[in-house]
Amino acid sequence: MLNDSVIEIAKELINRRSVTPEDAGCQEAIGEFLGALGFNNETMVFEDTTNLWSRRGKEGPVFCFAGHTDVVPSGPESAWKTPPFTATEVDGYLHGRGAADMKGSLAAMLVATREFVNKYPDHKGSIAYLITSDEEGPFINGTTRVIDTLEARNEKIDWCIVGEPSSTDEVGDIVKNGRRGSLTGDLVVKGVQGHVAYPHLAKNPVHSAMAALDELAKSHWDNGNDFFPPTSFQISNIHAGTGAGNVIPGEMHVCFNFRFSTEVTDQILIERVTAILEAHELEYEIKWTFNGQPFLTDTGALLEATQGAIAAVKGTPTVLSTAGGTSDGRFIAPTGAQVIELGPVNATIHKIDECVKMSDLEQLADMYFGILERLLAK
Repeated sequence: MLNDSVIEIAKELINRRSVTPEDAGCQEAIGEFLGALGFNNETMVFEDTTNLWSRRGKEGPVFCFAGHTDVVPSGPESAWKTPPFTATEVDGYLHGRGAADMKGSLAAMLVATREFVNKYPDHKGSIAYLITSDEEGPFINGTTRVIDTLEARNEKIDWCIVGEPSSTDEVGDIVKNGRRGSLTGDLVVKGVQGHVAYPHLAKNPVHSAMAALDELAKSHWDNGNDFFPPTSFQISNIHAGTGAGNVIPGEMHVCFNFRFSTEVTDQILIERVTAILEAHELEYEIKWTFNGQPFLTDTGALLEATQGAIAAVKGTPTVLSTAGGTSDGRFIAPTGAQVIELGPVNATIHKIDECVKMSDLEQLADMYFGILERLLAK
């Protein structure tokens, strides 16, 4: 059973080496904690991924805390000032892999839930937890599979807080009320390999592709809107050649990514890219990887409760943002749920010496409690 305080719970979770997709017993400990509060636990294992769906109550509305127990690898442990999988207090900060992303958030959720249930044992609706060990990995056997299962039995989430580290300078200063969509293209431009001294006997795919790639890079995809910046296109990798300086390559490989707003769809982007490639008469193959649609929670009870709870704890308003990468919220929002992200400061996530301010975790627990109270208290 996990200990009582936010800091002690966070320590116990950090001490478990749950490098994705390993859970290392984190969810079992979380389940025991929630079970003592009257939650019904359901473990869902898909391939190499362990997931936990835990719910207290049978009626709606359903409020859900969503998060992950897996962490990214530590990198060389000798580079850390403190051991990455031994939670260590240093000058008011808690150090260790996952301290900010996102075992600290999980600890704050648990303490907030315990305090709320103790104060309001007959609360309205239901409280649920959706926890995965596949957020930092391929994300194919985690939250998305749990949502598929819930949808198949018509079990709906109304409000969801994802505990990703959303804050920039101090806890609660930023709330992510949406995320951009993500679409990746792996393009292979075909040519004919040959000797550089006999270019008439070959076809250089690098030369063939340059104009098309330039047009893609300079294209204006949309203007964005009040909540999203304009859609961006970025080439992340280009490779061609055999390694020899006297060989014209037979293929050129290009990887690119769109981060797109709600002004376009993945299908629109695919059609526009295809039209550009065809216009340049390229011989090519392309594989598309769809990573998630954009989502937005611009109004509603969850956002109002979150803004109110943060103001009550901090005394200052929060800023809404859709910037940054993707999160598992992209799998939950399409079901109709209101989704926001609220967590600690993200300055050290995925870095050597990841850490979180301990007082921030305590304040985060107060914020989570305030949100629960505003939505489900009788």
